[in-house]
Amino acid sequence: MESGSIVLHYSGIGDTGADAFGNIPTFICYYQKTNTIPMDENASLLALFTSSFLAATLLPGGSEAVLAGVLVAYPDLFWPALNLATLGNTLGGISSYVIGRFLPDEQALSAKIGRHVHGLEWTRRRGAPILFLSWLPLIGDILCVAAGWLRINWVSAAFFIAAGKFARYWVIASAISSV
Repeated sequence: MESGSIVLHYSGIGDTGADAFGNIPTFICYYQKTNTIPMDENASLLALFTSSFLAATLLPGGSEAVLAGVLVAYPDLFWPALNLATLGNTLGGISSYVIGRFLPDEQALSAKIGRHVHGLEWTRRRGAPILFLSWLPLIGDILCVAAGWLRINWVSAAFFIAAGKFARYWVIASAISSV
C-alpha cells in the first residue's frame, strides 16, 4: 500500500476557511497520498467517532469523508469503523433529542402562538419510526429535536436513530470497500 495520511482539517472562527462572517466551523477530511507517516488505526478511529458525533449535531460536518479515508487507509477496519461511525452519529442524534426535551412543551407553544402546529402532528402520527430518516442532512437534526420535544420514548427514538445511521454508513462503507 502506498504511504499516505488521513487529514482532518478544521476551519473555525476567524480562520480563512470559515464563512464570510468568520463564525461557522467546518470540518474537511481527505486521504492524502504522501511520503508522510499515516495516522495510526486508533487515531483514525477516534477521528471518525468525533467527526460522526459532531456531524449529527447542529454543527456542519461530513463524517462520510472521514469514513472513506479510514476505509481507504485501513480496509481491514470495516466493522470497527462502521460501528464507531454509527455510535458517534447516533449519540450526536440523541444529543439533539435531549435538546428537544428542554424546549417548552407543546401545550405551552400552542397557547403562545394561538394555534396547533401541523408539522408536529405529522411527526406525532408517525412516531419513533420516522427517526429512521434522522440520517438525512438538516431534516434529520430537526426530526431528532422534534422527537425530544414531543417526548417520544427515548429508547424507541435511540433504536430508530441508530438503525437509520447504521444503514447509511453501511451503504457508504460497502460502496467504498467494493472499489
